[in-house]
Amino acid sequence: MSRLFGTDGVRGIANKELTPDLAFRLGFAGAEVLTGEKSHKPIILVGSDTRISCGMLESALVAGITSAGADAFLAGVVPTPAIAYLTRKYNCDAGIMISASHNSYEYNGIKFFASTGYKLPDEIEDRIEKAIKEYSENVQRPIADGIGHRIQKSNSARDYAEHLKRRMSVDLSGMKIALDCANGASYHIAPGLFTDLGADVVAIGIEPDGQNINLNCGSTDLERLEQTVRREGCDIGIAFDGDADRMLAIDENGTIVDGDGIIAIIAKGMSDAGILRDDKVCVTVMSNLGLDIFAEQAGITLYKTQVGDRYVLEEMLKSGIVLGGEQSGHIILLEHSTTGDGILSALALLRTLKDSDQRLSEVHSIMKPLPQVLKNAQISNERKQAAMNDEDVKVAIREEEARLKNKGRILVRPSGTEPIIRVMIEGENKREINKMADRIVDLLTSRYGI
Repeated sequence: MSRLFGTDGVRGIANKELTPDLAFRLGFAGAEVLTGEKSHKPIILVGSDTRISCGMLESALVAGITSAGADAFLAGVVPTPAIAYLTRKYNCDAGIMISASHNSYEYNGIKFFASTGYKLPDEIEDRIEKAIKEYSENVQRPIADGIGHRIQKSNSARDYAEHLKRRMSVDLSGMKIALDCANGASYHIAPGLFTDLGADVVAIGIEPDGQNINLNCGSTDLERLEQTVRREGCDIGIAFDGDADRMLAIDENGTIVDGDGIIAIIAKGMSDAGILRDDKVCVTVMSNLGLDIFAEQAGITLYKTQVGDRYVLEEMLKSGIVLGGEQSGHIILLEHSTTGDGILSALALLRTLKDSDQRLSEVHSIMKPLPQVLKNAQISNERKQAAMNDEDVKVAIREEEARLKNKGRILVRPSGTEPIIRVMIEGENKREINKMADRIVDLLTSRYGI
């Protein structure tokens, strides 16, 4: 068995790779490892997004949790960051989110949070994985009143929304905001929350049917939101992904502002207000070089990690950084949340706009991104390492780098959550870097493609 846990929990095609049997074992093993020896009956909080497979996986997961003797609190459909927060609020021993984030509906995932609201470190995931491998039907289980309870927490969505309004209060009166909830976990929370704060809200992506999560909507497909902003005359458009742990924005002219741009805007606002601790920000190696130029001009020190919000968070905790994130829109405001939170990030962006009395198009000009292309080669998880170690592939990358003449960069990396290898190139000429990316992707696909 290869390692179950990727960079963001256990993921796969529901009922094929992520089966009810595996979900049961994850629940059982997770309950044993995460709760340990407790003087009280352990409690694990469980939430999900809107995928058709969530009910199936939740039933199996909860069966595993309660079979291990822990109580399962069911939060229902809530964003991933809600589980991180509510695990602490409800004094739970752990939290679990059923979601595959920005992936299409046939995928699903199970990610764990510790009682602190932080995602699990590798060593704890390894212990859970070991317990799964050693699982046996003959294991001793609790009986009678030792069996766990299944308990609905019907106020979960409201408790999370009230938390957000307390942590990032902003008066949105006079603003017309388009929201795209990706037919996902934020569909029943975000529109009401922004309306409560005074905004005139135009909401799309709020009709989940189990199969349309992230489908032609949300932060992975901004065309419909852009059309909505233009048609409705909105001041700003905000798009969440399926589990609402990330967000992207569109200005009043229909221009996309990615995670790098949003981080720059929030960082500048926090720095000007004197609340950006030590003027430090953490991003990943995927961030645009334009962010480096902005940071140098603004007197902000950038820390860089490998791709993955868990690595950003690790560096933030180690180096005392309060703002970090990824180009994809996964932004961590560490003084307010233990993980990326799309709705919280949107409120932080809007508060910056309100404080500066400027429109998004005006503040976005503080960062001028270098032309960048990002293309994917469809490579199975089993063949990713061979592709990355291929000498001909390495030579091809070096040849393309030489063509950039030190005026750009190439980053080729396997995804930690999908069967793809990403090829990112930055340079001065968009047409040329497109061709370069195509050549690398074609080589990878011809040799290792699915």
